Amino acid sequence: MKKIKQCLHYVSYLQYPLQIISLWFYVPFIISLNAGNTDWIKLNYSLIFFGISVSLASLQDSKKISLKFEKFIWTNKKLGRVFIYIIIFLAFSLILYGVFGYFFSSNKSFKEISFGITALGIGFVGLLKTSIEVFENQSHHYKQPDNINSD
Repeated sequence: MKKIKQCLHYVSYLQYPLQIISLWFYVPFIISLNAGNTDWIKLNYSLIFFGISVSLASLQDSKKISLKFEKFIWTNKKLGRVFIYIIIFLAFSLILYGVFGYFFSSNKSFKEISFGITALGIGFVGLLKTSIEVFENQSHHYKQPDNINSD
């Protein structure tokens, strides 16, 4: 089981090339936006690849954190909970917004990007799962400030 877990951890590094692919589609979208002939398909592809990238991030080892910023967030119980609630809100908002756009919107442009928005929301669900695991693994390092009474 340990080898499988390690293999999945290495697969999680595919998130970085997918983020580059996402940018590869995002830059032409911005150019088309500035030119006045917006290419919504490019934005849709960008959102899809970024959503897959975020999903792959959930395969990383949740017992290890490497950045000081991550350690600051996940070892603080209050801040960690806030970030988890933000991720919950983003994940389910994106999914609902994308599904609504796909099935109920009459706007052609919105229909084109709704699949990408939904894929990004699903990616955030994977991120949510990993964030909860990291929070559970790291929050025991939290030390309550000395000036707070426990009464």
